[in-house]
Amino acid sequence: MAHTPSSPEVDPKAIRRVVVASSIGTVIEWYDFALYGVASALVFGPLFFPSQSSVAGTLASFAVFAVAFFVRPLGGLIAAHVGDRVGRKPVLVFTITLMGAATVAVGLLPTYQTVGAWAPVLLLITRILQGLGAGAEFAGAVTTVAEYAPARQRGFYTSFAQASVGAAFVLSTGFFSILATIPEDVLLGWAWRIPFLASIVIFAVALFIRRRIEETPDFVEARKSIQDQAGKASPPRKIPVVQALRERPRHLVVGLLCGSGLNVAGYLINTFSLSYLKSTLGVSATVATVGVVVALGSSVFTVPLFGRLSDRVGRMPVLAGGALFTALYIPPYFLLLQTEQPVLIVIAMTVGYGVGQSAMLGAQSAFLSELFETRYRFTAIAFSRELNVMVLGGTTPFIATALVAAADGPWLVVAFVVACQALTLLALVLARSPRTRAEREDSEELGDGGRTKLISRT
Repeated sequence: MAHTPSSPEVDPKAIRRVVVASSIGTVIEWYDFALYGVASALVFGPLFFPSQSSVAGTLASFAVFAVAFFVRPLGGLIAAHVGDRVGRKPVLVFTITLMGAATVAVGLLPTYQTVGAWAPVLLLITRILQGLGAGAEFAGAVTTVAEYAPARQRGFYTSFAQASVGAAFVLSTGFFSILATIPEDVLLGWAWRIPFLASIVIFAVALFIRRRIEETPDFVEARKSIQDQAGKASPPRKIPVVQALRERPRHLVVGLLCGSGLNVAGYLINTFSLSYLKSTLGVSATVATVGVVVALGSSVFTVPLFGRLSDRVGRMPVLAGGALFTALYIPPYFLLLQTEQPVLIVIAMTVGYGVGQSAMLGAQSAFLSELFETRYRFTAIAFSRELNVMVLGGTTPFIATALVAAADGPWLVVAFVVACQALTLLALVLARSPRTRAEREDSEELGDGGRTKLISRT
């Protein structure tokens, strides 16, 4: 059982404005983040780690890629604390500014050939800044939309934040698909910088739009209720993460585990597969990047469809279906990649992302938002989601590369992906388990300004 945001009636136009603002912001945030992942697989090895062998350079590049995932929980907790205490809007404006500035900085970095060992250090610093921004961005966007959207359409509206991630990967990978067709000396010389510098345009548009949205009705009402109950001009100084840990520890575990399957499968397809196809199988970079563009492009349409389905049949069935499909599909996925046939490779990536991954993405946002109350929803989503991304998401390309090298084939990677789908299913079992006495007592109390209610277990 869980709490669900129960927004007052909001003008549908206002809901659409918030969805657009959050989605466009998420596009630029994840364009920045995804761009680094693609560049890690294709160009950062020779540019910033040229003294390493080809495999070692790729591993080093993926290691720096993973660093941002280790700082994401920190950035998420700091920003979410402010978001739960002060408001959602200021955090959304700050995170997009931080991420945009860091990405433009990557496009201006000197390479190893110019400044030697300082090049990877500077790259690492920009990656840390990107991670701090991304740690709060997604949780903030999902929380904002969930607190505006009516319950009967929450799965559909919140799924656009996930679909926007696909759009961001299409933009970033599409850039490199074009760049991969030019001579390698030109690409490594200056052309790789273009996608990073170009982000300043969409960053400016996203920042303009986000500054124009209003604070969420749920947050305004919850803050007013707390002030009225306290009889003070400002709410009492409580730490949201401590509240969530004390009141909803099992829900935090559910939130932490539920993203395991989608994080691993997602980064396997959109990041690791690029390197695997190019370096291990010898497939051209163009085929690999086109596969990612088509696969994630399909999710822009399929994720909202699964979000709508979760409004009809429940979040858990859709999440479980996506995890089961992915576990069964991963072995044939690698078999299709090993054919080295461009059409089959593109089909394999599209089915994997457009069906299994999209099902989990479509239901996850609403599922997480309905686990927690308004007063610590932002923090709890950021805490549970970003810890999982840190442990499994950012490390997946590195782990998968190492497993392929150790087994001289992809089958240890298959076992790894299947095990992570099992963690998602375990989370859903825990979500359906009987409530503790403390949870039963808490469910009898009014929360969220007197408007909190419990949702169905499905």
